[in-house]
Amino acid sequence: MQCDFIFRLKGILEFACQLDNPNGAQSQSTISKSFQDLRSKVSSKNIVFTVCNSPVLIWPNTGFQSSVESLTEASACGDILQCIESDDGGSKKSSKKKDKKKSGPTVVNMKLLFEVTEPAGDEAPSLIRVSTPQHCVKMPLPLDCTLSVTPDESLAIVCTGLVEALNKQLADMERVVLWYRKGSSFLVPQPFHFQLPKPAGLITVIYPAGVPDSQLQAIREDLHRKFKLPCDRPYLRRANAFHFPDAAYKDGYLHNPHIHLNPPNTEDAKLYLVQGVYSYHHYMQDHVDDNGWGCAYRSLQTICSWFQQQGYVETAVPTHTQIQQALVDVGDKEPRFVGSRQWIGSIEVQAVLNQLLGVTSKIMFVSKGSELATKGRELANHFQTEGTPVMIGGGILAHTILGVAWSENTGQIRFLILDPHYTGGEDLQTITDKGWCGWKGPEFWDQNAYYNLCLPQRPKTI
Repeated sequence: MQCDFIFRLKGILEFACQLDNPNGAQSQSTISKSFQDLRSKVSSKNIVFTVCNSPVLIWPNTGFQSSVESLTEASACGDILQCIESDDGGSKKSSKKKDKKKSGPTVVNMKLLFEVTEPAGDEAPSLIRVSTPQHCVKMPLPLDCTLSVTPDESLAIVCTGLVEALNKQLADMERVVLWYRKGSSFLVPQPFHFQLPKPAGLITVIYPAGVPDSQLQAIREDLHRKFKLPCDRPYLRRANAFHFPDAAYKDGYLHNPHIHLNPPNTEDAKLYLVQGVYSYHHYMQDHVDDNGWGCAYRSLQTICSWFQQQGYVETAVPTHTQIQQALVDVGDKEPRFVGSRQWIGSIEVQAVLNQLLGVTSKIMFVSKGSELATKGRELANHFQTEGTPVMIGGGILAHTILGVAWSENTGQIRFLILDPHYTGGEDLQTITDKGWCGWKGPEFWDQNAYYNLCLPQRPKTI
């Protein structure tokens, strides 16, 4: 099956309207008229789509014109890649750069522009004097539309679909503006994209800026019903917004390095993996020298990042000091523990998750490492149902388990390990090539040491 293309079109339109009486009955129709004018604008012949990092300009509403002669109305949308400059100076299609494993669809970024109107004629200007008080409302509308297509879809279909998406987004923004306005005070409508289970796919939802997720639950409930989503986990909080494959994360951490790995060659095995997004936390990050003692802290930070990235919590990933203070607050440690270099284990990780995030966890105990080879069913069930990273501690080491490849018939198992003992920079190639994130066999564990596994549980919420 061919990989989908995502055409992403971004632009800013200015909303402006004059309100004689912001609280009057006519104000709603005035606002709607202003949005109708914007919809007429994006349906006009002056609208232009420009493909980023390329000379491609397209006039979608004029029977298809393009500044590149090789592109016609019937051209496949994949042909645009020949015109886009890649990071190494060549076209994306001919680029020699190789990723270890391609993840996600191909994204074509576009900008929304408008041709400058023709100069005015010789007509004399008209002056109108308005004697009643006027309230002028202006605000930017950040348009951000997507369209998912196959590479062989025609550019004519792409252009039509993007114009329709623009009009729909403006209609959705109008509803949000009207619903949340107070007189002449408006909230800026902001688009967010969410990747939902099939058949819904990639959708766009408009939320009002400044209104926290906690006050948008009724809207999310309606959307969960509309798209037949489970009502026990978040899909549509802002933190769940789709991360485009070509966009960099802004927090400085690597996210989901395991997606760049090839699956292990384990006969008759199925993959059971972490669900969602996490950031990789390891030794020596954040200007903290925890080499030799902070592995469990880093594994805990990775778990906390998962709950943050999935929208369950809005709190930042805790620091070592905050983790230690939480253990003091619950009575697990003495006050002098704060600022120390003392190790923590799975039981402490469980306590901190409950104290700081309100997350409960199950503890799995094995008396010796050789028993982990028999825990395939339990771990597979955890990743199927909860999908959270697992912290495992034994002896003097702690690791994060991100999944298992397990055969129900043969019992063979391999573990997907994220190793917090890494001390280098955020170099994906090194981390995957050197096995700091990689598949390990049962021999990876100390066969005679006991281990505790902390299995965090998802809260039941949307």
